[in-house]
Amino acid sequence: MAPRRGLTPEDRELWLRVTRTATPLEPKRRAALPDYSPSAKPAPKAAAPDTARPLSPDFAIGTRPRRLPGHDLAPSPAEALANQPIRMDHKTHKQMSRGKLRPEAKLDLHGMTLAEAGPELARFILSCHARGLRLVLVITGKGSRDGIEGPLPVRRGALRHQVPHWLHTAPLSHAVQQVAPAHLRHGGTGAYYVYLRR
Repeated sequence: MAPRRGLTPEDRELWLRVTRTATPLEPKRRAALPDYSPSAKPAPKAAAPDTARPLSPDFAIGTRPRRLPGHDLAPSPAEALANQPIRMDHKTHKQMSRGKLRPEAKLDLHGMTLAEAGPELARFILSCHARGLRLVLVITGKGSRDGIEGPLPVRRGALRHQVPHWLHTAPLSHAVQQVAPAHLRHGGTGAYYVYLRR
């Protein structure tokens, strides 16, 4: 083992910077620490935390935290679809949204994984388009409420969030004219109306 040598001037300067900013865990042992500088000033004492004052001017115990800008959750699929332009006849869209139009075919994706549901949805939409159908219903379900709650937010209903994306990308985008959340009589937020092009 190499013999121990003293601190270099650079090491002493670094040590002094650390000791001036650090708060000791055990103040009684502070006196036992070596002082490497003849003119070292004692480290400033940290003020004791004031338990009576609030942590923040906008926070008080028992109140709900306010949501910070830029940290909002992503819009739900229904909100995202509602913000899209209407690309079909407005009268027909209004009837469809109110559940007055009856879907000509339906696909139930309950219990399927994303890997199973994607090809099944593509097959269904393309076959309905080839047969000349206009309004079909795709049932995704609202998502499982089971599962362990963790520290990170978990988006429930993977199919409910993924199906609109699939319908707006190739190869389905050329067959789909409009996607809208279904009326309650046809499944509500757990289903979508898919209006196909001619």
